[in-house]
Amino acid sequence: MIPQKNQFSEANDWDEPEEEVYQVLSKAEMAALQKSNALKHPPLSPWRILAAQVVVTVLSMVVWSVFGEPVGVSLYTQSAFLGGLISVLPSALFLTRLELAKKTPILNPGNYLAALVSGEFIKIAVTLMLFIGVAYLIPGVLWVPLLVTYVLALKCVWLAWLWR
Repeated sequence: MIPQKNQFSEANDWDEPEEEVYQVLSKAEMAALQKSNALKHPPLSPWRILAAQVVVTVLSMVVWSVFGEPVGVSLYTQSAFLGGLISVLPSALFLTRLELAKKTPILNPGNYLAALVSGEFIKIAVTLMLFIGVAYLIPGVLWVPLLVTYVLALKCVWLAWLWR
């Protein structure tokens, strides 16, 4: 059977839906909305995460100091310190780059995005340089404590979920 003309509805079910309606907020309404969201989800300072990385590094150094021949500062502890340093120092440089970008007189999204990308590039480059420097300049480094502490310090970002 062949469908007859005008048997189907005018609107095609495959057409895009009507345009969404956006509500335009005034400056006062936007400030009130931001304030209510700030109470529900307080902003988390990235410097707290950096401080948590330092604390995790120190705790890891304490744990690894037990494995050293003289209990205390040993090659295990020094290797754990280097792993924490490789994690904390690039993160601190990255955050400093973002803080400097926030303080520029003309802050627009393009400049901030450029600061974010350049900060991440700096972070990656410094991390690679520190790993290569440790490999060449410190021949007796123990890689297990170094890498375990490095990974633990990097995963401190996950603690931000617990702080919220």
